Amino acid sequence: QVQLVESGGGLVQPGGSLRLSCAAPGRILDYHAIGWFRQAPGKEREGVSCVISADGSTHYADSLKGRFTISRDNAKNTVYLQMNSLKPEDTGLYYCAVAVQPPYWPLRSYEYEYWGQGTQVTVSS
Repeated sequence: QVQLVESGGGLVQPGGSLRLSCAAPGRILDYHAIGWFRQAPGKEREGVSCVISADGSTHYADSLKGRFTISRDNAKNTVYLQMNSLKPEDTGLYYCAVAVQPPYWPLRSYEYEYWGQGTQVTVSS
């Protein structure tokens, strides 16, 4: 069992920033991919971003490019999601997840086997 722990969520005004953290057990390079997903009330879970361990490549949802940045600290076994220029529609529960097999579709949730409990992000004035 892989236990992931997200942190960094909170309440922020529109236009503000947050940095989410995802702490993974063991070496994050041992997982083929680590991704961030989010789910707003009444909506399906959607892929936000991910980083592929093999080459460090990153993927983003098209609508989020330029505002969100994923990064990793291998020494701390932690992956971050920097979120800037936040909008009310970014509100939701944000999850990190790991893929133990190389994902064919890196932003599809079914590619990921282990999930954290999520951290709430609320963007509101």
